Amino acid sequence: MIDTSKMLAAAAAAALAILPAAASAGSGNKGNIVAAAVQSKDHETLVAALKAAGLVDTLASGGPFTIFAPTDAAFSKLPAGTVDTLLQPANREKLRSVLTYHVVPGKVTAGQLVKLIQDNGGKAKLTTVQGGTLTASLSGSSVLITDAAGGTAQVTDVDLIQSNGVIHVTDAVSLPM
Repeated sequence: MIDTSKMLAAAAAAALAILPAAASAGSGNKGNIVAAAVQSKDHETLVAALKAAGLVDTLASGGPFTIFAPTDAAFSKLPAGTVDTLLQPANREKLRSVLTYHVVPGKVTAGQLVKLIQDNGGKAKLTTVQGGTLTASLSGSSVLITDAAGGTAQVTDVDLIQSNGVIHVTDAVSLPM
């Protein structure tokens, strides 16, 4: 008889072994989620957006949160002018909606996420702080996050553990609309 719990654990370990390892600079418990983003050279746009949306204090305290953090390169994939438009004070609520769509309540590590995907037939539904749903799935050795618009983001770095949660870096901006 096959021990499914051992098989599941082995599959999760195998999937995690081939996911990109967390960068050593971000793998320790250095502070909160916002402090980690500020220290990252790849998240300047995200930090600017958090400031413009008035979300710095929220994501710097409380939690725990799991954030799927798009890189600057991810933001640059949006249509020309999108980021500048979202950063305008008149669009603050829309910006807040987009940013909180990247945040899931609780601390979901990569191992837990892979297990959720496997336990739910290959797709895990994650309810965001914004109230929408992100769908996580595996594609080969990669975790993909699919948004409400059908766009996909690949998780490129995992388990950047902070005092108030965990950051998973993504290569695309997820959109709630």
